[in-house]
Parts: sequence; C-alpha cells; structure tokens
Amino acid sequence: MSESNEQTTLQKPSTPAGPAGPRPEPPSERTSTDDAIDDALSRATGRTTGEPRSADVSLKRQWDADLEAELEAALTGFDPKSFEPQGARRPRADRVPNPADQRGQEAKPGQRTGKVIGVRGKSIFVDLGGKSEGVLPVEQLEGAEIPAPGSSIDVIVDRFDPDEGVQILRLKGAAVEASWETVRRGVVVEARATKVVKGGLEVDVDGIRGFMPISQIDLARVEDASAYLNQKFKAIVTEANQRERNLVISRRDLLEQERAELREKTWATLEEGQEREGVVRSVKDFGAFVDLGGVDGLLPIGEMSWARVQKVEDLIRIGDKVKVKILKIDPNARKLTLGLKQLTPSPWESAPDRYHRGTMVKGKVTRTSEFGAFVELEPGIEGLIHVSELSPTRVRRVSDIVQLGQEVEVRILKVEPESRRISLSLLPDPRKASLEAEPEVEEDETPPAPKPERKVPLRGGLGDRERKF
Repeated sequence: MSESNEQTTLQKPSTPAGPAGPRPEPPSERTSTDDAIDDALSRATGRTTGEPRSADVSLKRQWDADLEAELEAALTGFDPKSFEPQGARRPRADRVPNPADQRGQEAKPGQRTGKVIGVRGKSIFVDLGGKSEGVLPVEQLEGAEIPAPGSSIDVIVDRFDPDEGVQILRLKGAAVEASWETVRRGVVVEARATKVVKGGLEVDVDGIRGFMPISQIDLARVEDASAYLNQKFKAIVTEANQRERNLVISRRDLLEQERAELREKTWATLEEGQEREGVVRSVKDFGAFVDLGGVDGLLPIGEMSWARVQKVEDLIRIGDKVKVKILKIDPNARKLTLGLKQLTPSPWESAPDRYHRGTMVKGKVTRTSEFGAFVELEPGIEGLIHVSELSPTRVRRVSDIVQLGQEVEVRILKVEPESRRISLSLLPDPRKASLEAEPEVEEDETPPAPKPERKVPLRGGLGDRERKF
C-alpha cells in the first residue's frame, strides 16, 4: 500500500495556487528551446544536466506563468462585446472629442474664401470656417484699404503653424517671406536682379541666391537682360532644391497668370461700338495688335486713318497708348477687330460742300491701274480718272499719261459721298472747248465781195459731142 500510495503521489501533477502560480507543462509540449534554456541555466548555476530541480519546475516556465498572471490581471473586467474593430466608425453621439477639434482644424493648402475677424497690429485674422482661423500679413495688401470686419476675402492657405494653432495665409499673387522652409514650386516670391549671367539673371530672394532664365523675364522677347538690373519684381518659383541650393524663378509665368485672369474679366465687359484704351503690343505689315486688358485686338492698317497709310510705324509704334473703337467681336474665335479712324469725323461727310461738279481742283496721283488713275484730293479723299478721261485719243497705257506722285489738275465730274467715290477727268470741259473754237463775229465787219460771173462755159463731161438722149 505504501508503494502504491507513493507512486500515486509522484504521478499526480501539482495544482497552481492561483492565477500567479506555476502551471505544469505536459511532456508533449516541451520544445528544444526549453531544453536549451534549461541547459544554459544549469551551466550558469553550476548544476549538472539531469540534476533534479528543487521545485520540479523550470525557470522559463516560471517566467511564463508570471507574465500570464499579469495579463490576466490587466484583462480583469474586460467586456469582449465592447471591442470595436479597426476602421469602424462610431455613432456621432458616442465619439470621443478630439483635442485638435478644440484648438481648430488644419485647412488644406489652396485658395479659400474667409471672413475677416479683425486686425491686430500687422496681422489680419480671418475665419476660414470649421473652427479654423488664419493670419494674413497687412503688408500683402500693398497699400490697399484694409477690409472691414465681417467682409469676405479671398486668400491662399500656405501652411499651418502648430505653435500658434493658425493657418498662414497670403493673398493671391502676393509674395511670401522666402526661406528654404517656405519656398516651393508655385509660390510667388519677390526678387531683385543682382547680376547678368550666361543665359539670364542672377537674383536675390530674401537672401537666397537664385536664377531666372532670359526667356522667363518678360512676355516679349528680351534681348538685353542688363536693363532689369537692380529692379525688384515678383516671380513664381519653378524649381527649388534645398539640398543642392538651387532656386529657379519665372516672371513670365506670373505675368501670364495675371493676364489670363484679366482676360476673363475683360471679355465679360466687351461690346461692339465701345471705345477702349489699349497698348500696342506688336506691329505687322497688315496692322497692329492692341492689348485692351488681357485681350488682344487687331487694328488693320486700313482702319488706322482716313488717309492712305503706307507703313504702320508712320502712325503707331510698340508701347504706344492708343484709344480705339471695337468694330467687331467674334466670341467663338475670341477675336476683336478695332478701328482708329472711326474716332474722327469722316472727310466724306462734308465732301459735297467742298467739291462741286465742273470745278477744277489739284491733286496727286497715288496709284494707277488698267482702268484709270487714282488722285488724292485731300487726306482721306480720293477720286478716279477713268482711262477714257485721260486723253481725247485712245490710251494704251495709263502710265503714258500720268505717273505716280505727279501733281495734276482735274475736273470734278460726279460726287457720291455715300459710296465714297468721286469721278474725275483730265480733259478740259467740252463746252468751253467748243466755245473757244468758234470765231468771234464783229457786227461792223464788211461782208466779203461776191465772185465775178464766169463768161467762158465750163468744159467737161462729153466735151463738144452732142448729148444723145
């Protein structure tokens, strides 16, 4: 009985005292890692392999039991039903307030419309909505009137300032205070040209050295970049690399953006018959292109003056400010036809008062053709001498009678102001010519004496032969 009881006692596994007590490990669950740890502990403690342990429990299993006891203590009172899977959204009423919601939301960078809250010092505070506020420097207004509190304002969100908890704002097209932290592609900066280098200008952007290619200085082609030295201008950053200290800017891109915005505003106000002021942008042989505020219109050479214009440069040049009249608008092709002479009275309106039928006037031959010659009587008034009115004899070539630039005296045959035509003649008045051809007869002139009577008969016909009937 004692042996059987002893065997029963040895085979009975020990029961843990509580959650923190050690648990026996079945022989089937023992791994090679456990054996390796036991061997290492045996060598460290000086116990030989196979020596019985004091508590018949390995130290590793004791550690596992302690960790499991701590985990069970930490999970005490845990309700699995209250577990919320990752990505699931709670009902709005059950959501825990976010501390960031209490200080204001971080608006995404880009253009926004806000409401002015007030002005403090050199900063304008703007409400962007959604518990988000921004700060706009007053200097970006560039002398314009400060908007009143409550008014709307269009701004661009640059970045978020975590220290102040506000957005850093700027006006569209306004330059930012440049640094390697704020300079990035698309940002508007203020630069000063410091040196002419190969291919463009070296510029200074708030202490950062940059480069602007000569093709990006202006909308028109720039031949001499030295004309821009020491000038300050706004430009758009096209490339910024802090590691390589490389900064490239473009003034042309900014001018094109401003021009595109102005173009849309101008198109909405254009009407035929309007008189507008513009600037001559380019000159061609057939006319000139005039900028009316982002919109270019064509001023044909024939619409520049009532007089004949040989060269466009004789009247206007690039950069001149001119006042023109809109003659035609093509909204589909977005083309404008302009006129300059329409702003002055037409000389044809009073032509019948100055030119009467039959009067003789002087003029200059301006051009010739197969059917006649054109004569300028005054600036804007031309008449035609038909080939039949050039000479009383047949004219084979007009140039045989008159030449270009020749001063001639012509007679007015017909005036048609509605069709702007005057018929001329180089021949004298036929009525006057016939009167001059007739000899004048004096009343007291003696008539011619009669011829003496013939005494000798005339001979002829058949002579002396008798006529037979």
